[in-house]
Amino acid sequence: MSLTLRTISRQQHLAYIQSLRAASHMQVPAWADVKSEWRSESLGWFDKTGQMVGAGLVLYRQLPKIKRYLAYLPEGPVINWYAPNLEDWLQPMLAHLKKQGAFSVKMGPPVVIRRWDANAIKAGIADPDAKRLRDVEPTFIEPRAFEVSDKLRRMGWQQGEEEGAGFGDVQPRYVFQVPLENRSLEDVHKGFNQLWRRNIKKAEKAGVEVVQGGYEDLPTWQHLYEITAERDKFRPRPLSYFQRMWTALNTEDPNRMRLYFAIHEGEAVAAATMLIVGGHVWYSYGASANHKREVRPSNAMQWRMLRDAYALGASVYDLRGIGDSLDESDHLFGLIQFKVGTGGQAAEYLGEWDFPLNKLLHKALDIYMSRR
Repeated sequence: MSLTLRTISRQQHLAYIQSLRAASHMQVPAWADVKSEWRSESLGWFDKTGQMVGAGLVLYRQLPKIKRYLAYLPEGPVINWYAPNLEDWLQPMLAHLKKQGAFSVKMGPPVVIRRWDANAIKAGIADPDAKRLRDVEPTFIEPRAFEVSDKLRRMGWQQGEEEGAGFGDVQPRYVFQVPLENRSLEDVHKGFNQLWRRNIKKAEKAGVEVVQGGYEDLPTWQHLYEITAERDKFRPRPLSYFQRMWTALNTEDPNRMRLYFAIHEGEAVAAATMLIVGGHVWYSYGASANHKREVRPSNAMQWRMLRDAYALGASVYDLRGIGDSLDESDHLFGLIQFKVGTGGQAAEYLGEWDFPLNKLLHKALDIYMSRR
C-alpha cells in the first residue's frame, strides 16, 4: 500500500474525524485553538487512489531562542495502527516533521494493550502482593498491541514514561472506562457497586439536582475547581483556559463540550466538563466544594453524565486517568477506588513514544524536563 502524506486543511481534517466512529478529543482540529501556545498543523495520509485514510494533529513547541521544535501528536495520529506496513505510515510523517524544523517527535498511539475489569481490580486491591495493576492478571490482552510496540522499537522510537499515571503534559497511560455498547442502562446501573448505588440514592433523597451549564457559568465552575486544586494540591488552569476550550471546541461542533453542575439547596457543590467525539465520551475535569459532601453530589453528577452519554449513543464513557498503584497510601489510589465503583474497566494504553530527529537537542530537552 503506497501512502502519501501532506498538510491538509482544518475542514478536510474535521470531515475525516467526523467519518470515524470515534477519535481522541486531542486529535480534532479545534484542539489546536485550545493549545494556543503551540503552533499547529493538520496532516493527512492518502492511499494511491487519493482517498484520505488517516489524519493527525501536530502541535509544535519552539525551543527558546532557536527555530527548532518539539512536534507532539497527543493521543495520535489517527491511523491504522495494526497495519502490517506501519513503517510506511510513520516514515513519511518523520520526514515531513523534520522538514518543518522538528528536532524530536512525541506521539501517543491510541492503542489499548491490556484491560482489567472491576472484579480483577478489586481482587488486586485485596491482594497484599499486588502493588500495581501490572501485578494483576488482565481480563483482556491485545496481542496486536505488542506487535505495534515491537515495530516502533525496531524503527527507532523510544518508549516514554514507564511508571505512574503520566499526568501533566504527558497523557495518562492508564484510564478508566465504562463500556456502554450492547448494554442497557439498567445493566450499567447494576454494574455499579453497592456504595455507588447507595450514594446515587442518597443524593436523590437529599434533593441534589444535576443541570447543564453554559459559557456564562464557567466562573462558577472555576470557583469549585480552584477549591479542588487547593484541597488536592495541584496547580489549577486559569479560567481563560476553560473559556478558550469552550469557545474553540463548541465552535467546531456545538455538542463537543458540556458543563455539568450538581446543585443542592440552590448552591453548586460539584461540577464537571464532558467532551464528545463520535461514540467516545470523556469526563474531562471534575471539581467539588469542601462542604455538603455527605449529599454525594459527585455520584449523582456522574450518573447523569453517564445517562446522557448513553442517550448520545456513545459506546464508551471514559473517566480518563488513574494511577496504576493499588497501594492505599498512594496519593492517586483514591481515583481508582472512586472509578472502580462504576463497574467499568481499567485500560492500559501503549504509552507515549519519542523519536529523536536530533539526538543532541532531544537529550537537552530530556535534561531540561527532568529538572522542572
